[in-house]
Amino acid sequence: MSRLANRLHDVIIVGGGNAALTAAVAAHDAGARVLVLEKAPEALRGGNSRFTGGMFRTIYQGVADIRRLVPLTDEEAALVDVGRYSPDDFFQDLRRVTGGQADPELGRTMIDHSLPTLEWMRDMGVRWEFTDLWAVRDGDVLRFTPGAVVRSIEKGIGLIDMLYETVEQRGIDVAYETKMVRLLQDARGRVVGVVAKDREGIVELPAAAVVLASGGFQANPEMRVQYLGPKWSTVKVRGTRFDTGDGHRAALEIGAQPYGHWAGCHATPIDAAGPPFGVLKIHNKTNRLSYLYCLMVNVEGRRFVDEGEDFGAYTYAKTGEAILSQPQGIAVQIFDQKTVHLLEERYQTATPVVADTVEDLAERLHIDPATLRRTVDEFNAACPRGRRFDPAARDGVATSGVEPSKSNWALPLDKPPYVAYSVTGGITFTFGGVKIDRFAQVLDTEDQPIPGLYATGEIAGGFFYFNYPGGAGLTRGAVFGRIAGLHATGAALPA
Repeated sequence: MSRLANRLHDVIIVGGGNAALTAAVAAHDAGARVLVLEKAPEALRGGNSRFTGGMFRTIYQGVADIRRLVPLTDEEAALVDVGRYSPDDFFQDLRRVTGGQADPELGRTMIDHSLPTLEWMRDMGVRWEFTDLWAVRDGDVLRFTPGAVVRSIEKGIGLIDMLYETVEQRGIDVAYETKMVRLLQDARGRVVGVVAKDREGIVELPAAAVVLASGGFQANPEMRVQYLGPKWSTVKVRGTRFDTGDGHRAALEIGAQPYGHWAGCHATPIDAAGPPFGVLKIHNKTNRLSYLYCLMVNVEGRRFVDEGEDFGAYTYAKTGEAILSQPQGIAVQIFDQKTVHLLEERYQTATPVVADTVEDLAERLHIDPATLRRTVDEFNAACPRGRRFDPAARDGVATSGVEPSKSNWALPLDKPPYVAYSVTGGITFTFGGVKIDRFAQVLDTEDQPIPGLYATGEIAGGFFYFNYPGGAGLTRGAVFGRIAGLHATGAALPA
């Protein structure tokens, strides 16, 4: 730290994941001297981004746009069906899944810059490939949920490795095991650096601008209970243990405006036996996201959610909370032989409970057999007959006369052996943060920019409420990371 404390930096980036590193590269390439503060040790660097599936939601007009990211021959291009995903499609998805509460200006900025930002990342060295999450093979053709098409090679681990390689090639300073304690302001209220703490102690680091990219507060049980509620006290954290809300608290202390859904978060179904925090060697393989094609019950043997409400990309981030609201915070996903082949590959990391009868399955799951039998019978009787099941489309194969209903993919559970997986809800990131404008400037409680302070990623509120469209989190971080880096440099190096 002493070496860095004696060097002058124009822009300090707080955080070490996708949002932070895109901000750092953008600021450096615009001419700034940049310092990145990464709270984690080098071996654990990368924040939540490193634990993700690496999927970025983006607009495109067709496969030609995707080919600008993923190299394909004409023959390969003919074997993928990506559809079209316009800015209006993305905006409508964002507004729909957030109950119309997503900030329209911030949302439109993220959407309009999504494809150009991915192309910019390609040019800096990030390589892209097709995601296999929610893609379904139809004969020789691979069909994708529109918008959820590309990911970074080797998922989140590959994304972070490629971004750090870019940072290192540019000679950008990175201080590991260095935590921001508070923001520094001058007499006029301008942010002029940070107070930081490393193994050697406390040090003041001056800078002309600061970008907060320090993640959410999902790894802080005290803040989870304060803002999300008591049931979140002991929830399993899917990602890094270093996202403890330091940036939130520092920004609020100097008058930043709290914004967004502070009582909301991204929480997905994960293996009930998963670890309490993300483990890099496991990565995100505890996810259990093929629930669209199952019958899901709580430990009392009762259904509690519409498993087929929508594509997984639009429901998985809220389904974890629905599970946590059940007795013991546990549920069971039950598949039969008509759908078990649709399970995504991550289910292979668990050992399922398998049985030839519903009653035997219930006994093995410690569920009352009579209750589970009744649940299955009522569900089966409510499923339509003679309708075409299509796992790659909202097929409208819906139940009738049972609550909760199943809106799509409602097949009777009647072809044993039955295969069951116990799941819980795992928190990924929190939705509440500070208010920013389309230039990534942090606003105060009077909606005025706090000079010298910018934010991007999970700390920026107003994007997601109750739910989010899959892949939009990384896109938000990169789009506003780039914007934050450019505008912070503009403020640090005035013309």
